[in-house]
Amino acid sequence: MIDSQSTKADAVVGADIRGFDGGKLINGRKRHAVVDSLGLCLGVMVTAADIGDRAAGQVLLAQVAAAHHRLELVWADGGHTGSLVGYGFTVLALVLAIVKRSDDMRGFVVLPKRWIVKRFFAHVMRSRRLTRDFERSTSSAEAMVYSSMTTLMTRRLGRPRPSRA
Repeated sequence: MIDSQSTKADAVVGADIRGFDGGKLINGRKRHAVVDSLGLCLGVMVTAADIGDRAAGQVLLAQVAAAHHRLELVWADGGHTGSLVGYGFTVLALVLAIVKRSDDMRGFVVLPKRWIVKRFFAHVMRSRRLTRDFERSTSSAEAMVYSSMTTLMTRRLGRPRPSRA
């Protein structure tokens, strides 16, 4: 699953690496993430908020496909349609399945498969340092997301399992 999240940037973030997301009305940065079916992070890329999902998705999907050779299917939202679907199929040999909202849905509805990446972003936002973007460089912002996910994974591994009687 691939998706993005816009976050406000702190004053220490330079104007050259921040942007304005017109859809969410946020001045800051955008976190693009690819997660597996368990919600574990496969790849993260932090860009200025004015970079579109399709442009960042091309770069991020190429990085993830190079690192994870068995990847075949990626679910995405409506922001990743268009040229990214063709690019994923022809260049990366990935099927990009777009999960769209139907016209008869009303109110706030979490779509199938989209909740996986939304849960990932919820875990990331539980880290106090990631509620806003305080990092000067995008690489350190990406490292903080990986650090947050490492904490989550170690907690899951260290959790006692129920005994089978």
